[in-house]
Amino acid sequence: MTQPQTAAALAGLRVIEMGQLIAGPFCGKTLGEFGAEVIKIEPPGAGDPLRNWRLLKNGTSVWWQVQSRNKQSVAIDLRQKEGQDLARRLIAEADVLIENFRPGTLEGWGMSPEELHRLNPGLIIARISGYGQTGPYRDLPGFGVIGEAMGGLRHLTAEPGRVPVRVGVSIGDTLAALHAVIGILTALYHRRVHGGAGQVIDVALHEAVFNVMESLLPEYSAFGAVREAAGSALPGIAPSNAYLCQDGWVLVAGNGDSIFKRLMGTIGRNDLGEAADLADNAGRVARVAEIDAAIGAWTQQRTVQATLDALSAARVPAGKVYTAKDIAEDPHYRARDMILQQPTRDGYTVDVPGIVPKLSVTPGTVRASAPHVGDDTEAVLRGMGLSEADIATLRAKEIIQ
Repeated sequence: MTQPQTAAALAGLRVIEMGQLIAGPFCGKTLGEFGAEVIKIEPPGAGDPLRNWRLLKNGTSVWWQVQSRNKQSVAIDLRQKEGQDLARRLIAEADVLIENFRPGTLEGWGMSPEELHRLNPGLIIARISGYGQTGPYRDLPGFGVIGEAMGGLRHLTAEPGRVPVRVGVSIGDTLAALHAVIGILTALYHRRVHGGAGQVIDVALHEAVFNVMESLLPEYSAFGAVREAAGSALPGIAPSNAYLCQDGWVLVAGNGDSIFKRLMGTIGRNDLGEAADLADNAGRVARVAEIDAAIGAWTQQRTVQATLDALSAARVPAGKVYTAKDIAEDPHYRARDMILQQPTRDGYTVDVPGIVPKLSVTPGTVRASAPHVGDDTEAVLRGMGLSEADIATLRAKEIIQ
């Protein structure tokens, strides 16, 4: 029996995205994957700078193909009053506005939250910035890397005594984007279920990072303990570390009490597995250097695959350090639709990440490839009631593209 097709979870939700680069657009991307109509306003000409970030194919970043799928591009010059007027007309009919400009930018365009709520009382305004819309640092320029440092993450991402390193991706931006998504969905629920009005969601990059820093602050508050960089280990949890094999590294998480016994039996160290003082985590933490040395001595005699096979047979959580090549070739990624083949508007197909989270009834989808600058300007403006003559005049004034 054919199941009836269910509408996308966010179908009917209209989102105006005025952000650029990572944080704001990742928020819009996530909403778009679950059915929201996302209209991206970007400057005529070059458009969002992300179009030119990292590796380019046919003149456009392949990153762009992921970040802007399911979006419409409307190219409007927001530096001009007529462009600002167009944006206000779009926002007046929207459910959500996303922006990640420096605080005060919207206000300078005559689009403060108060002014926008007069136009559209139910509007949800998500504002992502380096330090938030208030506080002594609000006007300082902030990027994800600075948020990661201020949020406490950079201090921990290093080998002891060595320079703090970045995670390798712009994790501060994406964490802020995901917190903005949570805020938007919460505000929409409040508006729908409780009859609440629109509201402003204020997300600071450093606060989004700080929010996932686990016990960092409580440990300092209670004990004066400052958690320090520990390389690949997880301080206070043992054993959990990266161990060198003959041809690479393996991560092993043997910190459960029963798991630890199985791990020690697998590496031929039942003496450690049966030791009374190692029966719980506190005892293992006290002897972590000895335990790590024993595991490392065993892994160094084996290849990565042989190590993983042995630990899998013993039901010990372990995994190799994946590269992009490993991900692309992994059958589990493919089986869970986490690698999708996405056509582009430049005529080629590229492998891109699938959609997270996975919903059983209203899963996310890729409905449209990433647009060129201004691909949808005319269609969106016609939908606002502008005539062909109006559009031609705006284009002649270089207010739109």
